[in-house]
Amino acid sequence: MWFRLDLRTLDNPALWEASQNGPVIPIFIWSPNEEDIMPGAASRWWLHHSLEKLGAKLRELGGKLILRSGKSLQNLKSLAKNTGARAVYWNRRYEPLIQKRDDKIEDELKKIGLEVKVFKANLLAEPSEVENKSGLPFKVFTPFWKQCLKQLNTEKPLQPPINFEKRELEPESCNLSELNLKPNHNWAQGLEQEWNPGESNAHLNLKLFINEALKKYTEARNFPDCLGTSRLSPYLRFGEISPKQIWHAIEESGEENWKESQYLTEIGWREFGYHLLYHFPHTISEPLRPAFNRFEWTDNSDHLRAWQQGQTGYPLVDAGMRELWATGWMHNRVRMVVASFLVKHLLIDWRHGAEWFWDTLVDADLASNTQGWQWTAGCGADAAPYFRIFNPVTQSKKFDPAGSYIHRWVPELRGLKPPYLFEPWNAIDIELSAAGIRLGQNYPYPIVDHSKARIRALKAYEKIKK
Repeated sequence: MWFRLDLRTLDNPALWEASQNGPVIPIFIWSPNEEDIMPGAASRWWLHHSLEKLGAKLRELGGKLILRSGKSLQNLKSLAKNTGARAVYWNRRYEPLIQKRDDKIEDELKKIGLEVKVFKANLLAEPSEVENKSGLPFKVFTPFWKQCLKQLNTEKPLQPPINFEKRELEPESCNLSELNLKPNHNWAQGLEQEWNPGESNAHLNLKLFINEALKKYTEARNFPDCLGTSRLSPYLRFGEISPKQIWHAIEESGEENWKESQYLTEIGWREFGYHLLYHFPHTISEPLRPAFNRFEWTDNSDHLRAWQQGQTGYPLVDAGMRELWATGWMHNRVRMVVASFLVKHLLIDWRHGAEWFWDTLVDADLASNTQGWQWTAGCGADAAPYFRIFNPVTQSKKFDPAGSYIHRWVPELRGLKPPYLFEPWNAIDIELSAAGIRLGQNYPYPIVDHSKARIRALKAYEKIKK
């Protein structure tokens, strides 16, 4: 059983089916050079702990996780040869290069007489199975999700496996530390304090969310200062929990009209991201809407650095970027605000933002990250219109009215209360002085003026419409 982004024992089709057909040897191969994009630092940190938890879980079931690094095909061949394995099982992935690699590996393994079986495990619907009335892929979310709900017949999640290979001589395995996944600097301390990876913790989070937040999710999900979201995204990204398990948990929650649940719709957006990535693989690095290839982005490294470091002078933007750096995560409402600020206020190419998120998010998922940035930039499928430019001040007033979120992540502004907390440059000197704030010294002036930046962005957009 070849583990990839499916690091769980429950509802794991490849693992379950393998266990029904003979003793199982579980293997994970660290092969970052084979990925579409090299995994980022936050993802590698999570992967280290996830593998640690998976290894412990498999030991409880009588198995042992074999760890290897290097070329996947070479490792699978040598392991099969040395153990006498007759078949290789894995769960499907959908990233463009990974699909090509997996197809090649399947062909090569079959050539040497091995049986290969591949399963759907990490999506509710296969991207190739959902199409519009014309037989084409969807580019708009709502009809896509309606079609999914119409087609889906989600079976009950699978139980844990029962059959592992017992051998006197275990196959060669490297130590987890040899994969060098954990960062060597203290940046990861914030991740350690914020997160507890692993399959068991995924289910604890899901249970907590169903019991305490699901009913209030539609409203509470927009407010970054409260625990209104499930925070399951990194667990989903590494396959420590499956969307099928979430589907059934919502179904069994007792909620009326559960299929219309806003939270289930968010799971649908994840499905839509993979639908787009599968059918339009070029969108990893190119806009879905070709007109945006002519967009005149600016190249301002100072502005990009200020954005990355949470030093833009706009408190909500800065709070979000600092939360990201400290915890490897950012509230979704704030993600939209900071992304809009980068591509519209600063006119910096969305790909720079996608690259930064990829490195710093523990839930850095290629489909969702690509879709999210193209949506914000207005160049993707079902995208927000480019002229929809989030005003960071207005967003602060609406979704952080007491300023709790900003106070937590921008401590130098804790002495300032709303409404000036949201726009400190408009506060009178006596208020700033009383709060211990010296603009331009311990907190920056805004790096751009919102009104002027908005006009500049709209003019840039008009050029590509011609």
